[in-house]
Amino acid sequence: MPKIKVLHIIKSLGRGGAEMLLQETLQLHDKDQFEFYCLYFLPWKNQMVQGIENQGAFVKLLPAKNNIAIILRVFKTIKFIKKNNIDLIHCHLPWAGFLGRLIFLITKTPVIYTEHNIQDRYHFVTRWINKVTFNLQTKAIAVSSDVANSIQKKINPKIPVVIIPNGINTETFTRNLLLRNAKRNELNLHSETVLIGTIAVFRFQKRLCEWVSVFKKIHDQFPEVRACIIGDGILKEQILTHVKKLHLEEFIVFPGLQTDVLPWLSAMDIFMMTSSFEGLPIALLEAMSSECAIVSTDAGGIKEVVRSGNDGFIVKVNEWEKLVYPIVDLLLNRHEIKEYGRQARNRVKESFSINKMVQEIEFQYLSVLGK
Repeated sequence: MPKIKVLHIIKSLGRGGAEMLLQETLQLHDKDQFEFYCLYFLPWKNQMVQGIENQGAFVKLLPAKNNIAIILRVFKTIKFIKKNNIDLIHCHLPWAGFLGRLIFLITKTPVIYTEHNIQDRYHFVTRWINKVTFNLQTKAIAVSSDVANSIQKKINPKIPVVIIPNGINTETFTRNLLLRNAKRNELNLHSETVLIGTIAVFRFQKRLCEWVSVFKKIHDQFPEVRACIIGDGILKEQILTHVKKLHLEEFIVFPGLQTDVLPWLSAMDIFMMTSSFEGLPIALLEAMSSECAIVSTDAGGIKEVVRSGNDGFIVKVNEWEKLVYPIVDLLLNRHEIKEYGRQARNRVKESFSINKMVQEIEFQYLSVLGK
C-alpha cells in the first residue's frame, strides 16, 4: 500500500513547545504507514529544521515576513500539496491554521488543527478569525481539557474536537548524572547548591520579571541558591534590566536558546514557572520527566498535570508571589526535592507519554481519511 502523506504546516521552526513536540512525534510515527512533510514561513526561526529533517521529514521554507504574508502563501502551498500528492494537512498554531482552512476551502484536502491555547489569550483579531473560520477544517485537537472547554465556550464548533494531551519521550528526558555534574562544574556550583531554573520564550505570558522577583525573595533567605533561565525573546532586555535592578546579576545565569536542554534540566533541582496562561507546556513535561521538583502557577493545562502536594506544587495564577512558600519549604527540607522529582517523573510516565500521544494522533489521521 502507498504511504499516507501528511503535511505539517507551522509558522516557524524555532525552539518553541509546538516545534519541539513536532520533532519528538516525528521520531515515533509509523514510517511504514506515513510519510511526512513540513512547511514553515519565518526564516529567522529555523533552529529545529535539522532535527526534524533527521526524523525523516521533508522540510521546506516559504519565506514570509509577517502573518498576512503567511496567508498570501496559499497558492504556493497548494502547489506544493499537489506536487507531492499530500493526503492530509496538520496545522499548528493559529496563523498556520488560518492558512490550512483557506486551503481546505479551495482544495477540500482534509485538515486537522491542533489548538495549544485558550481563546481568551489570543489577540482579539486572531481570536475573531479563529472563531469565524474554525469550521472550515475537518477536525481539531485540543492539548488539554482547559483548551477544549475554551473552544466549546468561545467558538461552539460544528466540527469534532478531540483532546490529546501533549506528551514527551521519557526515555530521552531522563536525569543524567554525568551531564548534571559537567554542567554544574561549568557553572562553578557546589554539589549541595540548589539550582532553580526554567525554560521559556521571553514573552509576556511567561512573566519572567515576576519569576526573577520570586527568586529574589528566595535568595534573600538562602543566599547560596542559584538560578538559570534558558531561552530568549523580545523581552530579554526588560528582564535583564529587572535582574540588574534587584542586584542579581551574579546569581542568575542566562545561557540563551539551547537546542539540547537535557544538561540544564539534569543540573536543575527545582523547575519554577510563573506563567499567566498556558496550553500544556512541553518544557514542564520535560522538567518533570527529568526529575525536577515542580513549583508553578496553575495556568491552563498545568493544573491537569501537576497534582499539588503529590507531583509538585501549584498556586493560583494571580497569586504567583506565593510560589516562594513551597520553595522555601523544599529548601528547609532538601531531601524532599529529590522525592518530588521522582514523583513528577512517575506522573509523566503514567499519563503523558509521547508514545500514547502519537498513537492517538495516528488514529485521528486514519479516521479523517476513512481508513
